[in-house]
Amino acid sequence: MQLKQRILFYFGSVMMMLLFGAMMHTQENGSTDEPVPRGSGVVYVVQVEGLVDNGLHRYIERGITLAEEDEAMGLILHMDTFGGLVDAADKIRKNLLDTNVPTLTFIDKNAASAGALIAFATDIIYMAPGSSIGAATVVDGGGGKADEKMQSYMRGLMRSTAEATGRNARIAEAMVDERIVIDGITEEGNLVTLSTSEAIELEMVQGSSSTLEQALESAGWQDAEIIYVQETTNEQILRFLANPVMSSILMLMMLGGLYFELQSPGVGFPGAMATMGALLFFAPLYIMGFAQPWEIILFFIGVVLIIVEIFVLPGFGIPGIIGITLVFFSLVVSMIGNVGFEFPALEHMGRAIWTMAITLILGILMLFSLGKYLPQSRMFSRLILVDSTSKEQGYTSSDSKDSLMGQEGVTVTALRPAGIALIDDERIDVVSQGDFIENGARVVVVNTSSSRVMVKRLTS
Repeated sequence: MQLKQRILFYFGSVMMMLLFGAMMHTQENGSTDEPVPRGSGVVYVVQVEGLVDNGLHRYIERGITLAEEDEAMGLILHMDTFGGLVDAADKIRKNLLDTNVPTLTFIDKNAASAGALIAFATDIIYMAPGSSIGAATVVDGGGGKADEKMQSYMRGLMRSTAEATGRNARIAEAMVDERIVIDGITEEGNLVTLSTSEAIELEMVQGSSSTLEQALESAGWQDAEIIYVQETTNEQILRFLANPVMSSILMLMMLGGLYFELQSPGVGFPGAMATMGALLFFAPLYIMGFAQPWEIILFFIGVVLIIVEIFVLPGFGIPGIIGITLVFFSLVVSMIGNVGFEFPALEHMGRAIWTMAITLILGILMLFSLGKYLPQSRMFSRLILVDSTSKEQGYTSSDSKDSLMGQEGVTVTALRPAGIALIDDERIDVVSQGDFIENGARVVVVNTSSSRVMVKRLTS
């Protein structure tokens, strides 16, 4: 019954995750501001701040859609970012290159890494004094330089994007590859990062503007009606929960809650914590296109196999190994933007693997710390019964049979090895030492531990 309860509990949790994701997706679509036809005198402004991720991609994509439906005069990206995920930046780049709405980026201090790629995908770029653009080499989850395959991919993106918008492709490529030497700009071993004046001189941007209003005036849009595309609450929540740090915390909730739940009978607080962690982990990734339904199903199957291995099958064998593998595999691939049943490319798995590795390290440290320090805390003693109820302290789980030790009696039934004996004129449930003792045989009590009365045959 306990196994069925657990399986039903986790099955219901998966259904809740899918329902929650569908509800948030519907609410997000329903909360989008409907464009009001205004002719060609409208300019939409989208804020590009913080980490470039898939939540930002959805936000910018919504802004582009609004501008297209409204036949707007233009779309402005108000940018201040140090970069982020390459795959998210690539999606934003494609959307900007595909739109028929004139696009402009106003760099208000920083357009580094993925931010530079996004800026180059717009038709016009203006930079505020003191701003910079460049340094677009790809790094892995640990902050080190990614492998050559990813660098080559990023070089190609920067080169093709600059060519598509009429900029110097060689300079854009040098922002990724420090081996490229451009006379008067960079030496070998240095990535290209351009200041405002340098970018203007090299014709990578159209000019300098101190404010967004000046950028509008320089583009000839000073008489346009400005509409700021606000990030919805759902988009803010999604970006927060999909952050790699939050993903690690939620995975700790999932794996830690699952571990402690399997150590205790029934379904309690650890199970609820694991469910909440899974819900908050998978739902944002599912909505943003990272997690596919089959990945969530794999996670559920892995959990079920682990439960079956622990409660049904003896030892630890193939179901347990497969279950653990499926759980960890589903967590990794759910953080990668693959499509359908297509296996994710290895170069795209770096962030997810690093997040999982950090989570496991933090989990081990947390378990070690909890095991060492938590039992000593006053709060822990209030939640968990720490003191033992030993026999020496007067606690017993049943009536003591110690008074029968050494007494003799006669078996009333045959002992096979359990049966009944008459001891001190009282019928007592007894057990032999493993041998058969017939009815009517004389026996003596030799052990009364574990609430059992053990007897042996009297030989004389």
